[in-house]
Amino acid sequence: MTAADVGDELPPLSVRLTREDLIRYAGASLDFNKIHWNERIATGVGLPGVVAHGMLTMALACRLVTDWAGDPGAVVDYSVRFTRPVVVPDDDEGALVELTGKIAEKRDDGTVRIDITAKFEGKTVFTKATALVKLN
Repeated sequence: MTAADVGDELPPLSVRLTREDLIRYAGASLDFNKIHWNERIATGVGLPGVVAHGMLTMALACRLVTDWAGDPGAVVDYSVRFTRPVVVPDDDEGALVELTGKIAEKRDDGTVRIDITAKFEGKTVFTKATALVKLN
């Protein structure tokens, strides 16, 4: 991690999620809810299609921060509020999630607050996404 000043931007991260990724995540997390793999069930409950697991999307956003920090243990607090799902089409391209972050606050205790933005199809996926990172 380099020196951190308020206003500094983290290197952006773009991740494509495919249905195969959702199946793998379901196996790892034991979250086999059918809205994450069955189009008929997902649309039947009012979703626009099969959606990525919220925790998977949240993990990708944290990866943006841990990649920058260089140490996952440097993240001392992390939270998001979900606003819209990531719809993953049944094709080879999947859904593109674009992640950015900016240092919003530098604290006296040696931590920085990073505000995170995640977008899918140009629209935000969650709000109030923040990570508190302990600087070296």
